[in-house]
Amino acid sequence: MDGRRAPMGRRDVLGAGAGALAAALAAGCAAPAPGTPAAPGPSAPGPTGFAAPGAAPAAPRRFPGLPFRIAHGPRDRPRVALTFDGRGDPDLVGTALARCERAGARVTVLAVGTWLAEHPGLARRILDGGHEIGNHTEHHLDLAALDERAAYEEIAACARRLRRLTGSIGTWFRPSPTAYASPVVQRLARRAGYPHVLGCDVESHDHAATRVAAVTRKVAGELRNGSVVELSLGRPVTVEALPLLLAEIGRRGLHAVTATELLARPATAVTRAAR
Repeated sequence: MDGRRAPMGRRDVLGAGAGALAAALAAGCAAPAPGTPAAPGPSAPGPTGFAAPGAAPAAPRRFPGLPFRIAHGPRDRPRVALTFDGRGDPDLVGTALARCERAGARVTVLAVGTWLAEHPGLARRILDGGHEIGNHTEHHLDLAALDERAAYEEIAACARRLRRLTGSIGTWFRPSPTAYASPVVQRLARRAGYPHVLGCDVESHDHAATRVAAVTRKVAGELRNGSVVELSLGRPVTVEALPLLLAEIGRRGLHAVTATELLARPATAVTRAAR
């Protein structure tokens, strides 16, 4: 997620044959044992937590009892969350989302604001695919290198853009260029209206990878119940690796869901808590 990305041609991605993918799977996927945004009003959120067209803005969802910074979900349920740094070639993004959808996977995209400014239709494309969208700052700058006012504006500007495009600032914020949030960044995220910062427990390191096997091996080697996986949405090597990763998730009996779905309490638990 540091922005230093090795270029690859589209033909390298979309022309990968089944034999190359199978070889990569064998190599890498062997199963191991200054202003705060206005407060949002009431709404009728859809399944991903965002307002339907014409509805009032949806409030970010809160998860009582969970820490402000969340790195993974429950370990006792066979679910994982694939979370993507939202930027890059829109054609590759469309390919990545389509591959997830064909596998029945719903994902979380943490979008960069300037990327949404260039491709505003992608916000609705993400939501219409059953996925969810959140905040990954406006310009993908290193928040730790900015003063507090500039760092806050990076968060708030992306939040405003998300609200204009979707009706909500989104439930999730992830800092840039890494998933780590310092105490200062956590405080600024709260001020911008985010109830949680979304970390991860599986980093793909796909920003530095040039081979599919490196991505699949890293993710598959650490994946388990409740994992939150960090990936890049518009990086060619990641898009090429997705069929392998999704197949490995299915082979292990796991389900790829949004971060919100990963952390939501089962209906039976909610019913018991209400008694």
